[in-house]
This record gives sequence, C-alpha cells and structure tokens, in this order.
Amino acid sequence: MFDETIKHIWSVFGDQKLSTKEAEDRLIKLFDYRCPDDFVKTMIKFKQRGLIKGEVSNAKGGWVWWVDDECKSVDFTKVK
Repeated sequence: MFDETIKHIWSVFGDQKLSTKEAEDRLIKLFDYRCPDDFVKTMIKFKQRGLIKGEVSNAKGGWVWWVDDECKSVDFTKVK
C-alpha cells in the first residue's frame, strides 16, 4: 500500500519541479484529500527517506520538490 501511494505522489510531478503549493494542489486534486499535517513537514519526511527531492528556491519563495530516477530506485522494504 505504501509503495502504491508513493507512486501516485510521484505521478503528479512528471519531470517538473513544483512549488509546495503546486504539489499540494495537484495531490488534493488526485486524492480529493488534504493532508492533515503541515504539508511541508510531510514532504521533508519523504525527502529524508529519499523518496522525493527538495530544496529552497528564492525564485519560488519557498520549497520546490521533484522526483528523479534515484528516488524511483528506492527499495520500499527499507523505507517504511
């Protein structure tokens, strides 16, 4: 279940870097559900586990997030 959820999350990024707001809006549209926690905190947890990449962007005024091949190669059995 966890790996399927992450794959759905990855699907909203495609090859794009998205701001926190852009990513959150796409995920709300996909799941019809808003994260009850602070979304940035959730994304940082995923980043720490290697499931997503992120950095602070002065141009976007906050965090930007993306998924690459390294993220997609993570062994889910070692992440949970």
